[in-house]
Amino acid sequence: MEIRVLKYFLTVAREESINKAAEILHITQPTLSRQLNRLESDLGVKLFERGARRIRLTNEGILLRRRAEEIVSLADKTERELGEQDGCVDGSITIGCGILSSNRFLADIIKGFSEKYPLVKYDIFTANADLVKERMNRGLVDVGLMLEPVEMDRFEFIRLDIKEKWVLLTTPGSEPAEREFVTAEDLCEIPLIFPGRQNIQNELINWFGDRYRRLNVICENNFASSSLDMVKNGLGNLVSLDGAVPFLDEREIKKIPLKLELCFTSVIAWRRHQPFSLAVTKFIDYVKERLNK
Repeated sequence: MEIRVLKYFLTVAREESINKAAEILHITQPTLSRQLNRLESDLGVKLFERGARRIRLTNEGILLRRRAEEIVSLADKTERELGEQDGCVDGSITIGCGILSSNRFLADIIKGFSEKYPLVKYDIFTANADLVKERMNRGLVDVGLMLEPVEMDRFEFIRLDIKEKWVLLTTPGSEPAEREFVTAEDLCEIPLIFPGRQNIQNELINWFGDRYRRLNVICENNFASSSLDMVKNGLGNLVSLDGAVPFLDEREIKKIPLKLELCFTSVIAWRRHQPFSLAVTKFIDYVKERLNK
């Protein structure tokens, strides 16, 4: 499969029309149709269901679209990186991170690095640590800021001296909202919205101990901020990192600290033995310098 043909395929999939895609790609409709037919023939599958007004992807086409987006993204990124090797630091850096208190450190690092290298651009990918690590392993993310615990065998990393605190988010009129802090026993009495990441759940389960079997977990969610409307509507009380919900209207949602001895920290990491662009290499060196590592 040629990258050029995959880009043709993605344009047709997006526009749902060969004619519109041909106009965007500045090629003729017969030429584009031949390329798509050849792609289907090479793969031995049917990629499109052709209708009177629009075309739709088959199941095989949907799978190829997901893979083609990754392949084209990686090819474009590689092309940019090769162009950056001439000594001029003006490329792009892809950074993966969650929504954490540690993001303040990341913002400060980017600000300082931008003052030294103003031509560098940044592509921020927001996800939990498992997804960030997966994209780093595939070469789609250069540097990751990830909440521990996370397996780091393939990575070089620096642990940040920033503690991620746990809170309970609830409605102002609820019983937990009147407390100075919330204990594990208190959480056994109310409906909960829990973090979706398994490693984090395991740490919390250890904290609850035998009480965990008594919890009423009505929902799990990878991003705390997307559960705030459920809290506002009284559907449940959200167990979250404080840094995951930086902007709250306390007239609608009350934040109560958890009486939790368990400390969570973050790491900033990159693939070991990975050839990086000049911009990424300079960025990693700058991180090490700032952290005196």
